[in-house]
Amino acid sequence: MAAEEENCGNREERVRKMVEAGYETVAREAIACIRCPLHKSAIKRVIGKGSCNPKVFFIGEAPGESENKSGIPFYGRAGKQLDKMVEYMGLSEEDWFVTNTVKCHPPENRRPKVHEIECCKPFLIAQITLLNPRIIILLGNTAEKSFCSERKLEWGVPVEHKGRTILKLYHPAALIYTRSKIEIQNAFIDKNRELWQ
Repeated sequence: MAAEEENCGNREERVRKMVEAGYETVAREAIACIRCPLHKSAIKRVIGKGSCNPKVFFIGEAPGESENKSGIPFYGRAGKQLDKMVEYMGLSEEDWFVTNTVKCHPPENRRPKVHEIECCKPFLIAQITLLNPRIIILLGNTAEKSFCSERKLEWGVPVEHKGRTILKLYHPAALIYTRSKIEIQNAFIDKNRELWQ
């Protein structure tokens, strides 16, 4: 593990270099990355999709099997649920971007491990820095642990964090498996619309 941790390198330095080089470099670096074991199960790296000038930046957990094959985040059933959520929020295609805490599919759809998230975090931070969204929406607990591990957020309650507004909502997959959460999620959205309108 010590060798792997060392392999993750200096996060701030990696982020700075990618930001200076521009967004295409972030994608290129993520595609070439072999810093953690997840690259072994990746068919395609899943970088992100959406606007290059988003108001809202969604962070999910990890690419699933459909995403691993397509290279597109939220490509399967959870993607259709995210589309419904985005529509309910009143966002147009130019308004949002989505990615995950890690860019490679974890084997057997398991949650990404802390070390894997940490190795991938420079890509996420560089994407946020370059796209400069107004609000970051964390889709579920894994996204929360990845983005702001030092604090616990309440569902649907926006907070300021490192100069940005962040909001934790349910992951679209949770809405598929627990339909009763859709109404709760819509109430969270209704309460916070001024953040992105």
